[in-house]
Amino acid sequence: MKNIFEALLAEQQTDGAIPHHPYHKWRGAHWALLLLADLGHPPGGRKLIPLRNQVYDWLLSERHLKSVKIIKDKARHCGSQEGNAIFSTLTLGISDQRVEQLISNLLKWQWPDGGWNCDKKPSARISSFHETLPPFRALALHARITDCKTSRRAVEKAAQVFLSRKMFLRKKDDTVMDPGFIRLAYPAYWHYNILAGLKAMAEAGFIMDPRCRPALDLLESKRLPDGGWPAEVKYYRVSGKEANGTTPVDWGGTSRTKSNPYITADALLVLRSAGRL
Repeated sequence: MKNIFEALLAEQQTDGAIPHHPYHKWRGAHWALLLLADLGHPPGGRKLIPLRNQVYDWLLSERHLKSVKIIKDKARHCGSQEGNAIFSTLTLGISDQRVEQLISNLLKWQWPDGGWNCDKKPSARISSFHETLPPFRALALHARITDCKTSRRAVEKAAQVFLSRKMFLRKKDDTVMDPGFIRLAYPAYWHYNILAGLKAMAEAGFIMDPRCRPALDLLESKRLPDGGWPAEVKYYRVSGKEANGTTPVDWGGTSRTKSNPYITADALLVLRSAGRL
């Protein structure tokens, strides 16, 4: 794991910053911190402070805040951006007082049905799974750390976005909402899938809700003869070049027959939390 941490931070300059926009896919500080947090990087590393500052400065900048459009009384914004920043900096032990402003912004932008959405079409009225999962995960962590009742209420509302649809099924007919929701991937980055959703449910204390069962059953059905789970899709290209969509880390590619260690670790965590192991 140390080699992966080093690869994710390899582009740090003498001032500690990564010389890309924080949201540059997939080399910006935003993504580096998210993956470091998700993979268990030791907390409190001062080497990560410049990356935190890059992310916080971006998300609290006047330009960024002005980009949030209010259409039909709903904030049309990628809540995943603040969500990932809150989750990663709290997990890595590098947050400062500015994290409370990020949390306040997220709470202010929460939709009536409990989630978040960046869809600017006036007719959009349902939260996005992609944009709701990171805020859900972040606010659950904040509530757990601080016992903040406001964050906890927001988490309970956000949970219903997923649970009311059994994590991946349409309300009206129980058909799959999006083929991508049932394809396992690591890193998933901003993409929702059932494993990422179930992992967040386990972290937030909702994994025993019976509405998680269809997704848990599907996850179990994907187990390979070798005992692990495969990467069924990938959202990156491995390259030393600083191009959009590239990463310096080989996360294992995709395979129908070979398990992926990162996906397997998350699947085992989820199933153990659900009492299925």
